[in-house]
Amino acid sequence: MDSRSAHPFLPALLGLWIALCFPLRAQKIILHGRQHSLFRYRMVQHIEAYPGMKELVLTLVEPRSFESVTYRQSVSEFSLKAIPEADERTRFTDRRGNRILQLRWQRPEQPVRVEAGFVARTEVTLTDLPLAQTPFPLPELPPETAAYLEPTELVQSHAQEIVRLSRRLTEDAHNAGEAVEAILLWIVGHVRYVLNPPAFDALSTLKQGSGNCQNFSHLAAALLRASGFPTRIVNGITADLPYQVATDSSSFQFQMARGRHSWIEIYLPGSGWIPMDAQQSEFFVSSRYLRLEVGVDNGETINDGLVRWRQSRQASRERPAVEEVLEVDPREDQVHLSAVLQALPFPKILLAAPVGGPLLAARGPQPSPPTAEPAAEDAFDPASLHFSRPMVLGNLQFPEGLDFSSVAREPAAGVRNELRKNFLVETAEYVTGPNEFAQAFEVDRPLLLDSIGLALAVFGGEGQLWLELREDHHGQPGPPAATSRPVRVKPARAPGYHWVNFSFRHQGLVLGPGRYWLVLRYRGSPIVNWFFNYGKSVGPADGTRSRPAGSKTWRNILAFEFVYRVQGKYPADR
Repeated sequence: MDSRSAHPFLPALLGLWIALCFPLRAQKIILHGRQHSLFRYRMVQHIEAYPGMKELVLTLVEPRSFESVTYRQSVSEFSLKAIPEADERTRFTDRRGNRILQLRWQRPEQPVRVEAGFVARTEVTLTDLPLAQTPFPLPELPPETAAYLEPTELVQSHAQEIVRLSRRLTEDAHNAGEAVEAILLWIVGHVRYVLNPPAFDALSTLKQGSGNCQNFSHLAAALLRASGFPTRIVNGITADLPYQVATDSSSFQFQMARGRHSWIEIYLPGSGWIPMDAQQSEFFVSSRYLRLEVGVDNGETINDGLVRWRQSRQASRERPAVEEVLEVDPREDQVHLSAVLQALPFPKILLAAPVGGPLLAARGPQPSPPTAEPAAEDAFDPASLHFSRPMVLGNLQFPEGLDFSSVAREPAAGVRNELRKNFLVETAEYVTGPNEFAQAFEVDRPLLLDSIGLALAVFGGEGQLWLELREDHHGQPGPPAATSRPVRVKPARAPGYHWVNFSFRHQGLVLGPGRYWLVLRYRGSPIVNWFFNYGKSVGPADGTRSRPAGSKTWRNILAFEFVYRVQGKYPADR
């Protein structure tokens, strides 16, 4: 069938043929004020012993209080219970200052359950930091920081690629604050978040341009160490408690998944160790972060949740099954933050603490070149186009089918009889509740739309789901322009997240170059989560939004991007 006859409703839909007139909105959000949170944490390790296991050892890290110029945590009421009781308990402090606990069982004959609990009070205070007055290169450093300047197998700060890039990024820096910001801005702008990358070291991250929290931390540490900044890796836990920061025209919402996380701390003379998350925050981390362990890289910060064992040659299995449960119960939470916005040269969102002088991003973005008017010969009649080139666009990466409730640990590479923690976290939003959600996508040429897929997990309930396709109206979702066929909610046949496709094929809908929004709608009582990735993988910085159901505006900008897939056809000759 000739594809030109497959969209009979095209003349009625020419209103969708809009120009891309709203530029990407990239923001550096400078925060002033404070956060104060109180959490009760509970971590449970369940380990299945088996016949032939001669010894089982579980290592944990007791969190310690910590204070910096922007972030402080105070830990109390630590408790540790084991069933059955361990045959031996050992406590010691390692060379990095981590407080290590080891529990040892001889010939365990039943499952082992260990529960650790504590209360953590975290505070963030964001006032002007004196970073513009800290010289670069750094002056003489304390000897205890020397280990955090050395290269490692995962932080290859001596590699030529790392050294060259570090020098290029910092060559115009007038002070330490500018040098650090130049490196962090480059990482945020050039590295995309993925949940389960093939490698975690700094060089691999630089080459593949993507990674999870370990990759961001290792690459940041490598570039910073190559520039003379002592940088250590931090492992900890993040709480899944969102917070909002209001501006004059909108509100930004930030949230992390509940689970294991990795970030960094850099040392600056006069300021000490300053935490930051190379994925999203500069010179601070929020009160949703709990610091557990520090080291030179994530190959060293392995102690919390480390499982080791010995077994006989006749053992029935090769390794035990291990299940970890992390619970974070917020008891208090206060957020008093104001924001100042600055433009960034890439479609990302970066949080920053205020500094006592202008840094790189504060110098203002370079003016954009004038947009040329399209030549007369570029004009065309949509009805004359022949759509035959299949295309797929969107934020496509997610761990399809992964059961987050029972993620198996993998043995460490080259190490026998050892299982380490992983950093797989379920980044998802409950989307069939009291709030509505919209995700933007952009097309740069005419597109005959076939379907749009979302990465969803159905946890129960009954009803229907469908998508509204909306035009862009001043950077926000406009009125509905088209609606997909509904999809009946069915009980999940397999755990995890899967593509759910919403068909527009019956409408013969052609989209012109521009920004569009998809809004998930539902009827009945389905319980559905929509998977997202940290940061902005492919779309505009302000392209993920929410609002209370029934509200007329979409003021709330979300600092992540939902996973979606747009399928259709491009014209053969364009």
